[in-house]
Amino acid sequence: METKLARIAEAAKARPNEKFTSLAHLINERTLAERHRKMETGKASGVDGETKATYGENLEANLQDLVAHMKRQAYKPQPALRKYIPKPGTDKMRPLGLPSYEDKLVQGVLAEILGAIHEQDFLDCSHGFRPGRGCHEALRQLGEIIETRRVNYILDADIRGFFDHVDHEWLMKFVAHRVADPNVLRLIQRFLKAGVMEAGIVYDTPEGTPQGGVISPLLANVYLHYVLDLWFEKAVKRACRGEAYMVRYADDFVCCFQYEDDAKKFHGWLKERLKKFELEIAEEKTRIIAFGRQAWQGHNNGGGKPETFDFLGFTHYCGTSRGGWFRVKRKTSRKKYRASLKRVNEWLAKNRHLPMRVMMRKLRLKVAGNHRYYGITDNSPMLRKFNQQVTKALYKWLNRRSQKRSLNWTQFSKFLKVFPLPKPVIHVNIYKAKAAFAAK
Repeated sequence: METKLARIAEAAKARPNEKFTSLAHLINERTLAERHRKMETGKASGVDGETKATYGENLEANLQDLVAHMKRQAYKPQPALRKYIPKPGTDKMRPLGLPSYEDKLVQGVLAEILGAIHEQDFLDCSHGFRPGRGCHEALRQLGEIIETRRVNYILDADIRGFFDHVDHEWLMKFVAHRVADPNVLRLIQRFLKAGVMEAGIVYDTPEGTPQGGVISPLLANVYLHYVLDLWFEKAVKRACRGEAYMVRYADDFVCCFQYEDDAKKFHGWLKERLKKFELEIAEEKTRIIAFGRQAWQGHNNGGGKPETFDFLGFTHYCGTSRGGWFRVKRKTSRKKYRASLKRVNEWLAKNRHLPMRVMMRKLRLKVAGNHRYYGITDNSPMLRKFNQQVTKALYKWLNRRSQKRSLNWTQFSKFLKVFPLPKPVIHVNIYKAKAAFAAK
């Protein structure tokens, strides 16, 4: 499969206007079996109740039957099971659509095929759900743009309910730019129209791509590649008086401008552009701020302190290097910080009766996970603050394991020597490809 995907990628890169007409045959028993082996265990099941373990008990027969249905055009995806998870930093719940196990397998292989093609077209400003890219790479690129280019204004925008409002007709047109295999196009259409099941009732999905679907992130990138990325690169930049840049991670993006009037004009253009594709910006979350070297110099000359903006869980603010030069700095955003502490506190409340070694091993993993993401250049103070608050929460809940107070602070300090929390560590040097060093 890897060899075939590599050939498809090479062809897509060499011939950017070519449409691929024969792809469906790549979804076969062998590729589906490979996908099955890659699936993680312990994942929540869809409406079919199947898991990797149960499906694998009769894998060969199950895959033969699945492929036979696909060849007869009789395969129809089942509705995604609607689940809700807490939305970090708010009291709201985020809807997820969990596909059935067979649908996960088919979507997984299909996503690999489509990804091999579209990955060659995606622009460098796009970072979300792409191989070899991630949040930290997006942050690096944004920092480099602000620090080295003529950037004085930031437009911090938010698309309202993007995944719920993707227009199916437009999406299919965008996919068809590169894919002309009718069987693949029909398959994508069926996934989009499969519906969702909630409380035993199946609801139609005339628009949107369910978050939780294996193929949804790729389809979202295809949609925004044509709606936003190409438009910004080919039309917006040419229409601006000064320099203009964009960095996008999934539906979260930041635009940088040299001149304020360009930023204001783009704000108006953006509303019209999104409206054409059945989307809209959340005006209450969209703003233009002065940010960059010029704003920093104005502050040093007696002007007001430059505003900040949040992107990918970090608050970006104007600062200086050790040599006194302008530099973009980042710290964990207040919203994400509070959400992280709330999750740890709730987990401790529910799991404080676990055996001590088990509880501390799991807690260490949670704290280390927070450090791996938020442990970037300049964020040491927030990492230390997070550890301090987790330590206080741990002390509180250990003393509620029984009706009697079991630990004083001296005893708790000895306890931490036996079961220490991970030390705050900077895992990502934002100015280097990879780094890990102790936070000081």
